[in-house]
Amino acid sequence: MSEPFLEMRNIVKTYPGVRAVDNVTLSVGRGEIRALVGENGAGKSTLIKILAGAEQADAGEIWLGGQRVRYDSPVEALRLGIGAIYQEFNLVPQLNVAQNIMLGQVPKKWGGQVDTEAMHRRAREMLARLNVSLDTRRLVADLDVAQQQVVEIAKGLARDLRVFIMDEPTAALSAVETEHLLDVVRALKQQGVAIIYITHRMREIFQIADSVTILKDGRHVETSPARSLTSDAIVAKMIGRDLTDYYPPRGTPASEVLFSVRDLNVAGKLFDINLDVRRGEILGIAGLEGQGQRELARIMFGALPYDRGTFLRNGQPIRLSSPSDAIRAGIAYVSDDRKRDGLVLIRSANENIALPSLSRRTNGKILIDEKTERSFVHHLIDRLAIKVTHRSQKVNNLSGGNQQKIVVGKWLGMEPQILIVSEPTRGIDVGSKSEIHHILRDLANQGVGIVMVSSELPEILGMSDRILVMAEGRIVAEMDGATATEEQLMAAAAIHSVSDTSVPVTS
Repeated sequence: MSEPFLEMRNIVKTYPGVRAVDNVTLSVGRGEIRALVGENGAGKSTLIKILAGAEQADAGEIWLGGQRVRYDSPVEALRLGIGAIYQEFNLVPQLNVAQNIMLGQVPKKWGGQVDTEAMHRRAREMLARLNVSLDTRRLVADLDVAQQQVVEIAKGLARDLRVFIMDEPTAALSAVETEHLLDVVRALKQQGVAIIYITHRMREIFQIADSVTILKDGRHVETSPARSLTSDAIVAKMIGRDLTDYYPPRGTPASEVLFSVRDLNVAGKLFDINLDVRRGEILGIAGLEGQGQRELARIMFGALPYDRGTFLRNGQPIRLSSPSDAIRAGIAYVSDDRKRDGLVLIRSANENIALPSLSRRTNGKILIDEKTERSFVHHLIDRLAIKVTHRSQKVNNLSGGNQQKIVVGKWLGMEPQILIVSEPTRGIDVGSKSEIHHILRDLANQGVGIVMVSSELPEILGMSDRILVMAEGRIVAEMDGATATEEQLMAAAAIHSVSDTSVPVTS
């Protein structure tokens, strides 16, 4: 590891009831890529927020280039060349792509007017570095999760940073987009930028990291060269135990078809989609980002309109014009954006879990039976091993893994027969991922038909009984989950996709 350029010495941060960072020391050299890993709640996010000026440490020092620095805001940190992109996007939905990328450094004409042409040109240059084609005049509110992730990364690139903090930058990106980003990270390394890279994806650590720092329960566990570690060793030190059965054994799906889609079409997005979901199976839907998987999942839950098509439940036609129609048909949906679509962040774990099934626990169909509800929520918290201090704890104070369990748990009260999950483990640590995998397999073993959309090929291969590959809005291949390989999936997805050097993130 190189001589330290950035040093965080003996950092301490305490919140009511918890010490989030406990005497952590971290040093990173110029041109060094430091992977920072740990379970959700290990202290990673708090540590980097302190470094980026978004939080203030209770104790400790920050040194940069051999000098102690003091600052109390992200603006002051940026002046020192320290900037961050966060897993939770820090974008302004009402502004367009260029305005977000250039926020705080908008080019001006003589007289102080905004140089709109220069702003859009600079924004396009940042997107080009990521090999992305995206209309810089589009409102961020109209972008999907992957597109917003790209804008967040481009915003960081637009600043002349000496220390670049990246918190789960590939969480919403496809495999192709991820490779482009990793190339950018390597280029920044060559320019001497000190990079702190947070990821739950082991493969990325060994692709780009020079060194790895492991945190657990707010404390520093180990810092070692990446080449001296293995995935198993990192995971064991992160969670304090060996992680066995990361993917649970496959079950034996029944031949009974619970749900069917026939001849589904959406102009310019989906073409002649036909699929069946069987009792007790996990049907994986794979493909490059933006090939229609997200739209298909939302349409099957009645959350998006379609032009033509038929849906069958146990062989009988059903109407899916709204989520209410889907819920009545026994269909539930876990969105790929849990914070926007899946949770009421300012409300409690109890309220979020209970919300979809309130009508099942009312006295005289007016008042909620609080005793029944309390028992129901406690049962689900125990069943899914959701870590909360109390069922009244606000959801926005929980880790990503526990938030995701609540999104799944709230639908279990409806006893769905079909569960559609989109990116079920996005942005959560390896321990929580394994727990979500086991929850999904347990549901399948109980007879629930599960449709799983995921951009993580190992997850698709490890969890799916059958796999459908989508490209350009069409199902282009079907494979047996037990025998399929990453190479086969990528080949099927790529050979049917438009040949283009830019990443297909535009709509």
